[in-house]
Amino acid sequence: MDEPVKTDTLRKEDRSKNVFQWFDRRTGLGKMMRTSLDEPIPGGARWAYIFGSGLLFIFISQVITGLCLALYYVPSAETAHTSVAYITKQVAAGAFLRSLHTYGSSAMIVVLLLHFLQTFLYGSFKGRRELLWISGATLSLLVLAMGFTGHLLPWDQDAYFATAVGTNLAGQVPIIGQWMIEMMRGGDTIGTLTLSRFYFAHVFLIPGMIFLLVGIHIVLFRKAGPAGPIKEDALHPKLPPAPFYPRQVLMDMGFALLLMAGLGIFAYFRPVGLGPIADPASTQFLPRPEWYYLPMFEWLKFWEGPEVVFAIVVVPGILALLFFLLPFLDRNLERKPWRRPIPLLGVSIVLVGTLFLGIKSEVDDAHDPSIAAQLAIQAQQERAYTEAPFHPDVESPGGTGSMPTGPVDPVVAQGKGIFTSHGCSGCHGENGAGAVAVSLVGVTRKFSDAQLIELLHNPNAQMHAGGMPAVNLSASDMTALLKYLSALGTDAANVPAATGAPTSGGAATPPAATPPAATPPAAATPASTKPAPAKPGASSAAAQAGEKIFQAHGCSACHGPAGAGTAIAPPLAGLVAGLSDQQLSKLLHHPNAKMSAGGMPAFTGSPKQESSLIAYIHSLGTAPAGGAAPAAKAGARPASTKPPSAEVLRGKKIFQRASCESCHGVGGLHGTVAAPGLAGTASLLPASTLENLLRHHSAQMQNGGMPLTNMNAPDMKAIVAYIRSMPAHETRQ
Repeated sequence: MDEPVKTDTLRKEDRSKNVFQWFDRRTGLGKMMRTSLDEPIPGGARWAYIFGSGLLFIFISQVITGLCLALYYVPSAETAHTSVAYITKQVAAGAFLRSLHTYGSSAMIVVLLLHFLQTFLYGSFKGRRELLWISGATLSLLVLAMGFTGHLLPWDQDAYFATAVGTNLAGQVPIIGQWMIEMMRGGDTIGTLTLSRFYFAHVFLIPGMIFLLVGIHIVLFRKAGPAGPIKEDALHPKLPPAPFYPRQVLMDMGFALLLMAGLGIFAYFRPVGLGPIADPASTQFLPRPEWYYLPMFEWLKFWEGPEVVFAIVVVPGILALLFFLLPFLDRNLERKPWRRPIPLLGVSIVLVGTLFLGIKSEVDDAHDPSIAAQLAIQAQQERAYTEAPFHPDVESPGGTGSMPTGPVDPVVAQGKGIFTSHGCSGCHGENGAGAVAVSLVGVTRKFSDAQLIELLHNPNAQMHAGGMPAVNLSASDMTALLKYLSALGTDAANVPAATGAPTSGGAATPPAATPPAATPPAAATPASTKPAPAKPGASSAAAQAGEKIFQAHGCSACHGPAGAGTAIAPPLAGLVAGLSDQQLSKLLHHPNAKMSAGGMPAFTGSPKQESSLIAYIHSLGTAPAGGAAPAAKAGARPASTKPPSAEVLRGKKIFQRASCESCHGVGGLHGTVAAPGLAGTASLLPASTLENLLRHHSAQMQNGGMPLTNMNAPDMKAIVAYIRSMPAHETRQ
């Protein structure tokens, strides 16, 4: 009975052998396997040698997961974020694959560092292995470049602003800095051209270079041979060799399985999130790089002005040069690290310093209340967007928002119009993502409609402390507002704001067009009664209303008081002189590339507010050089004619430079929806109390988003003097 079974087994083995021999004769497969697996290792296999194979395994894993993600990814500002959201929320195992790819990049950095330390401590770069070391050092830089180029591809807030910071640093390089920025971005701003270039580098250019260098690295390694343990001679090995197969192969496979299990556990139980789509107009977002770039991020905080070149170019350049030239600097064949004190000390200083800077960056963020609060808001927004259901959409050009491809919900559009027209976005941010006040994303899951209506009608003590007014709306408007709040964090909220009066069904209708006023014939108007040009100070009712809108929307924070310009943005008078109302309206709603790059947001007010704002902006172009005094208010005490002191003038400059006007309004007098005016502070607070408040904020100031005021004593004295110089008769909000 056993004979037929043995015969069948022998026949199957013969068939397998014949198939292998057929391939071997045509490809030389057997010789290649023997050459690869019979590699002699002086002293035999070691666990210390697993890191090189581990790096190769992770790289292959990154290529496979990257190809799977590339099947769905579309590299443009209009579709990148949507395609990543589709992968994360809709594709089967998409979130798992994306998490494997993201965690794999971090694992590659960790294993690369371990491989470097093992090679350095063992002195494995000695003995005619200089080119082997240089190829490995080049591969290290390419791995870091893979992390940098891949960070932008999700096109969320963190990706956009972290890349903006990274590319701006390149601009600090002397002579070629501007060229480097334009080369990486494809222009002056970050947009579709930037995405396509980063995608090409991440998917084609850098991986191709890595494949090439890995091949060169392996050839050089086989040429030089393994260095063996520390006690081995680097040039003439004396320990008995053992083949790479099977023991070292099994060790490498065990390490690869350990990596696979670890990455799988992280990807399954802690999937990578996705934040809201990149909004270049955001002024609140705090970008943070990947953990392996945090030390450099912290290092740059110690340098300002021209010294930044030293921090970005000189120090990293010297360290990189020493890294590449290590085999030429440490030429002694002695391999024991304790007998190489100078190289060991140098590497230790760099590693300890890097670790210290990375930890310090995290600790500084955690101990700064304003930064910690903003980072917590950003984390909350990311969680909310990740958990929200997927809605297919087509994003607007530049990636500043998205529009649903399906029919727009008119009730949500009406709610967004109410949210915008009532100034809610001034504190809670555009799309309710949080700014001065907390994010409203997910608020309808925490409170019922009845509870929210009660809070809107009667804000609690904490809301009052933050400056939240009571919101009294009709039943239909309240329903629309709640509908919009429930849509926050999803693509359903990315709709045009309806600003007209609600119809009986609750939907907004555009306002009726106002017929132009009839004008008398030219002959009926004597030449002497020709209308005079608008006077400075915006004398018309529309321009006066527009001035309040200009202040309430924080325009003066960038363009300065009366649009006179600052270091951030140019004066408006010269810019608008040749523009018609229609051209200016188009620019307000659709800022051009230069305006967007400077952080200019799109205007979202009602047509009436827009008309008033345009009237005010145009009135700025007719102001004489000397300006004009505003009309005196009824019953107001005349302002003092005494010129301000030098200290007060210096305090005003500090007030403007610190962007205090973005919340407190032009000059800090009238305030905005974000914060009250400061006029009359002198009659309420003595100088010592005011200074104490600026250094140690009250609960109300903290709840309102007031950042810490860190300045030296002379600057603090100047800004206190300026605040106390504000006249008491100015109206405070």
